[in-house]
Amino acid sequence: MLDTTALNQQRNFFEGHAAIWLFGYGSLIWKADFAYLERRPAYIHGWERRFWQGSHDHRGTPEAPGRVATLIRAKDSICHGMAYRIAPEVLAPLDVREKNGYLREKVPLTFMDEKGNGTEQSEGLIYLASDDNPAFLGDAPLDEIAQQIANAHGPSGPNRDYLVNLAVALRELGAKDAHIFALEQQLSQF
Repeated sequence: MLDTTALNQQRNFFEGHAAIWLFGYGSLIWKADFAYLERRPAYIHGWERRFWQGSHDHRGTPEAPGRVATLIRAKDSICHGMAYRIAPEVLAPLDVREKNGYLREKVPLTFMDEKGNGTEQSEGLIYLASDDNPAFLGDAPLDEIAQQIANAHGPSGPNRDYLVNLAVALRELGAKDAHIFALEQQLSQF
């Protein structure tokens, strides 16, 4: 397992800002266990969510890793999630939470209004686990991914809960995500 905490603390894209936007596309949508100043539905363009990142420290163990969300580039895609305006000091505990292969990256965000339309834009941060990190598991048949999720359990609880809570949160946002909803359906068979 690669601990990316120190690397992330060097990736300070918003130095000197009193507040920054953080975009959550996985557990950060439904498990905001950090202080935030504001929370708004948002999306990022050119990315798709995938359960291709291994979780050795939260939803699995080093011997039996779970699977959690990361992003892959997809030219015309939209990935919905939740944006949080946070004070910069909130990043330190988030760096620890996301230490298993995730790196801070800067992205443009589009905020959603009450009608679900994209309105204003801002720059923000995401935590991205790319395919060159040691915990990256990559693609697999959906039934295999679902079975791994069904069997994995770590210090943060069952891997199953992560997927189910994410699917519920996406529905509450009115977001469509074929990968997540297909995985959720497969998971119900285990």
